[in-house]
Amino acid sequence: MPEENVPSGSMAWEAAATSEARSARGALVRAWLMPLALALVAALFIRGFVFQAFRIPTESMERNLLVGDFVLVSKLHYGPRLPISIGLPFTDWRLDGVELPPRRLPGFRDVRRGDVIVFNYPAERGPIDRRTHYIKRVIAGPGDSLRIVDKVPYVNGIAQPLGPQMQQRWIAYARPGAVMPLERIQALGVRWLTSAGRAHSRIAFEGTEAMAAEVASWEEVSAVEPLVEHGDPAHGLRIFPEGSGFGRDRYGPLYVPAAGDTLHLSKRTWPAYRDLITRFEDHDARLLPNGLIEIDGHPTDRYVVRQDYFFVMGDNRDDSSDSRVWGFVPMDHIVGKAVLIYFSWDPEQQRPRFDRIFQRVE
Repeated sequence: MPEENVPSGSMAWEAAATSEARSARGALVRAWLMPLALALVAALFIRGFVFQAFRIPTESMERNLLVGDFVLVSKLHYGPRLPISIGLPFTDWRLDGVELPPRRLPGFRDVRRGDVIVFNYPAERGPIDRRTHYIKRVIAGPGDSLRIVDKVPYVNGIAQPLGPQMQQRWIAYARPGAVMPLERIQALGVRWLTSAGRAHSRIAFEGTEAMAAEVASWEEVSAVEPLVEHGDPAHGLRIFPEGSGFGRDRYGPLYVPAAGDTLHLSKRTWPAYRDLITRFEDHDARLLPNGLIEIDGHPTDRYVVRQDYFFVMGDNRDDSSDSRVWGFVPMDHIVGKAVLIYFSWDPEQQRPRFDRIFQRVE
């Protein structure tokens, strides 16, 4: 009977050791992979349904939000918006041509006038959730009528004055024979300053209402008034609605649509609601020569709105591209409510602003 090949004792020991080493390595890999996978799932869940972090890149919300502030945005307030495009998280890759209808889970309250919101820029093309993020303050909401008179917004006839950290442009006039103290105005921390007249008799500057009041109290100054632009802005920006004759500082009246509203359409109102019908609510529509609107092949003078809309402005009123320029923000474009500055970095001084960390966004 032939002998069977039986491993020696040392060979059996080596095989067992190799098996144990492989098991140990596998256990080590699993011990690392499992927490990493759970952390990734938790991060995706929090980013998608609870909070998302954003950095402030421009001066349009000064002085409430500064360039370099890092802000937490709550998705729970208005309800988390479900994904619209399909792609890899934290990357720009997505499946072209695949877009899901906008849907939102329930939140614990509605968007309110005065909220600071982050939203996807309505004037861009492409999937809503892949568009550039903007941050502005809600000035008027669904069903509100808005008018801006000499920089002051009026919502349903009620003035909405500047908040403590909001800023705009002012013009200060010197008393006869007095010299305007430029250095003192600069010392207030204004970002924009220009002068005119003999001995700087008129000075324009950008600042808060408190700064304007301080300048007005100086002996050399006779008056400080809002610097009001007449007609289209000097920056060459178009004004919404096109052809309305509105200006940034003298604007309206304009009605902000609410879900369920019946809009009365005409040649006059078409510029205000064209994008709402064609881009935001996805209809094929055009203005007919007889003044009626053709929507999906049917002439009509009425349209029932499907979702709520909002009119937003930057807190830095004269240095903000906002609804005065490009129009309404649809509800399905809103990401969430800005609630907290969790970190702040001064790009000019190259150091943290410790006094701003953990401040609430008001």
